[in-house]
Amino acid sequence: MKFQRNLQDRIEKGSLRSLLSFEGHVDFWSNDYLGLGRIAHPIEISGSTGSRLISGNSKVVEDVESKLASHFLSEAALTFNSGYDANVGLFSSLPQKGDTILYDELVHASVRDGIRLSFANSYSFKHNNTADLEKKLKKATGTVFVAVESLYSMDGDIAPLVALNALCSEYGALLIVDEAHSGGVFGKEGRGLCAEAGISESVFIRLFTFGKAYGAHGAVVCCSDLVRQFLVNFARSFIYTTALPEVLYTHLLNQVEAGKPDILRQQLQMNISHFTKSIQSTLSASNSPIQVIEFSDLDTCKQKAHQLQQAGFAVKAILPPTVPAGSQRLRICIHAFNTEEEIDQLIHLLN
Repeated sequence: MKFQRNLQDRIEKGSLRSLLSFEGHVDFWSNDYLGLGRIAHPIEISGSTGSRLISGNSKVVEDVESKLASHFLSEAALTFNSGYDANVGLFSSLPQKGDTILYDELVHASVRDGIRLSFANSYSFKHNNTADLEKKLKKATGTVFVAVESLYSMDGDIAPLVALNALCSEYGALLIVDEAHSGGVFGKEGRGLCAEAGISESVFIRLFTFGKAYGAHGAVVCCSDLVRQFLVNFARSFIYTTALPEVLYTHLLNQVEAGKPDILRQQLQMNISHFTKSIQSTLSASNSPIQVIEFSDLDTCKQKAHQLQQAGFAVKAILPPTVPAGSQRLRICIHAFNTEEEIDQLIHLLN
């Protein structure tokens, strides 16, 4: 059977995925950048009983969305059960037949999956390469959507958002920015890299997830009232799923409020700076909480990850096909709660 052969192929290539748990290890692998996910919140859960369009909606939920829109400097906002659901819903519904989606070649799998469900034409452009994007923009037809991440989750590098936004404005394209890994981490009160760059109001759609820096769950699409109404009517991943329990909407708003103090981001940047100044390896970005060390050999990468794990550090080796063949890497996540001693111990093992 084909699926058995596919699995055997992964085994032979040494890239078989498996579920890991390192309880008690020092956390250098989670997306809990500010440490908000470590705070205990006793919550009594009751089911929402239906989708938002049936019985899963309430004034509480709509109030949360209104406050999220205000916080993220947006006209409107619509919550989804996850970032994956949000991207699949966006890209499978908004672009129509005859339209064009241009996406960064390293954009998240959820965006790619949404594009697969779309009837629009789609083409990738070279990673963070505005010249290549412009070539594609000149040939694009229909309404043109440009899909990027602000902070790339497997590389830790940051998109040239100002240049991308200017290019989209010049060609009349609609820029969609996934701020999954930058929300809470960058910008005043954690409003993300678009806000930090001062382009929030001119970006067509920004998407924030709550399972990273905010230590919660779900996602929010920040957009116009018109786009919100369209998604409520046509985004299948919103329409045909049971809503989150009402108490979880309140919880995620509380997490956003808890993440407002800039002292958390200041401590995070101090820890990032300490790591990047001391490590001998070449890194992708100096101020990113995601630090990547690439290995030319897959087995060496896996062995280094195992060595770190045996020493009590939770660090994950990222292997193909999650990343391109030959670019296996250690993905190291720095947090506000990591101590200087923990960072120094990790650096010693890496060096």
